[in-house]
Amino acid sequence: MSTRDAQQIANDSNQDLVLVQANAEPPVAKIMDWGKAKFEAQKKQKEQRKNQKIVQLKEVRMSPVIDSGDFETRKKAAIKFLGQGNKVKLNLRFRGRMITHQDIGRQVLDRMAAELDDIAKVEQRAKMDGRQMFLVLAPKDAK
Repeated sequence: MSTRDAQQIANDSNQDLVLVQANAEPPVAKIMDWGKAKFEAQKKQKEQRKNQKIVQLKEVRMSPVIDSGDFETRKKAAIKFLGQGNKVKLNLRFRGRMITHQDIGRQVLDRMAAELDDIAKVEQRAKMDGRQMFLVLAPKDAK
């Protein structure tokens, strides 16, 4: 159908002629109420934004020579963050000559990951970044 005829039909029914696919041969157009369609799309988009969960990356700082009480405190903080659906970055800072004993730091991070294994999965293995070693945990899928 020619563009002029389609536009005439759309005008007669008080609707708009909307180009759906301009690259097709011949171009595809649709007769519809453009204002209503635009409003519905905006409404749908707003609903999707309202329902989406923004995952944040929370950080828990530790030291390679962490005591058991401090370790438990950091573990509780990580459990809280994971329970809220956030990712947790376990950050281990090496100070002074501690940097020569990276294996001890890796053991601390692996211990934390093992203790949180039931609620979290390791997203990124322990990795050095300057004088820091970090490991990223993500919450396991909700039931």
